[in-house]
Amino acid sequence: MKKKTLLSWSSGKDSAWTLHVLRQQKDIEVIGLFCTYNKRFERGAMHAVRNELICQQAERVGLPLHLIPIPDPCSDSEYKAIMADFIEGVKSKGIDCIAFGDLFLEEVRNYREDSLAGTGITPLFPLWGIPTDELSKEMVSSGLRAIITCIDPKQLSAEFSGHVYDSSFLKEIPDSIDPCGEKGEFHSFAYDGPMFKDKVNVRVGETVTRDGFVFTDILPC
Repeated sequence: MKKKTLLSWSSGKDSAWTLHVLRQQKDIEVIGLFCTYNKRFERGAMHAVRNELICQQAERVGLPLHLIPIPDPCSDSEYKAIMADFIEGVKSKGIDCIAFGDLFLEEVRNYREDSLAGTGITPLFPLWGIPTDELSKEMVSSGLRAIITCIDPKQLSAEFSGHVYDSSFLKEIPDSIDPCGEKGEFHSFAYDGPMFKDKVNVRVGETVTRDGFVFTDILPC
């Protein structure tokens, strides 16, 4: 029997690629996505992408989406309580696993595992340990495309915000930058690739600096 699995969906390339990998595993059935969003701004909590576009992504990959509102500001205890309620709810619906697109940050993986400890739900990390230089090239060569939506200017030049995540981007970023942005250098919005039935049509909007980060708005076409 296949394991019923939910995927933590950030709207970025790693989440999209995780879905692609999971769908090739015969013992896994991905039955839905979930994404936290900033209740005040109606945008994804991590990548600041409009909820409308996250919903379009879910439609294009053919999966139901659970949007989880997070207050702004939100303390760590509030966040944990919100997620605990969500996990309890999906547990009652027979979910076996929750998958994450994490690559190599041990503290992040430990946090995920601790959050699910004792719930009976198994955390999955399908991309874990894959060298990110190899992974980034595989994603791009397979047709995955994303737009850079957020940059930490302390690590990567703001001029890359709004660029397409493709082979040119990978060649142009400094060697000190992880090619998947796993250390928080950049975040992205996936709009095309083998996990999508149809491309999400978007255009690049305004770029602003807020709270020490550079954000590029992505707009629906």
